[in-house]
Amino acid sequence: MSSALIPGSFDPITLGHLDIITRAAARFDQVTVAVMTNDMQKYVQNAPVKQYAFTLSERRDMVELACAHLSNVEVIAAGGMLIKLFDCVEADFIIKGVRNTTDFEYEQKHALYNRAHDGRAETLYMPADPAFDAISSTLARARMRTGESLEGILPAAVIEWIREHPRT
Repeated sequence: MSSALIPGSFDPITLGHLDIITRAAARFDQVTVAVMTNDMQKYVQNAPVKQYAFTLSERRDMVELACAHLSNVEVIAAGGMLIKLFDCVEADFIIKGVRNTTDFEYEQKHALYNRAHDGRAETLYMPADPAFDAISSTLARARMRTGESLEGILPAAVIEWIREHPRT
């Protein structure tokens, strides 16, 4: 049985994220989507503290809604180091979506760190579908602030969730 771990902040989950998860779910027996917090300030002096638009619990709820149709996908919330989570969930691979060379270079640094600390930790990159490569959580949050439509950026179930849980 093969398993994959897809980590991310998913603040909020986009159609691009869901595309990567769906494609991974078609190729692996089990996929664990880990909604994570960036705890780098615990490990790296002067690391920036990431500010989230949604709580960890809210982000997990949105990912669960978006992935409800995928029977082999489990959604968890996690903090700490990815490499420790990789071992904890007994994943075979870490899956990362990449939209461009900037994404690749950023993810490659993390992949090399993870493999150096656990020789079993292999990262597989999935290129973004061109239909989604301009979509990001940052874009979604910007549209939320200005009241613009989230159609074509977020899954329908997530848009509905956001409407039912307005930000103050």
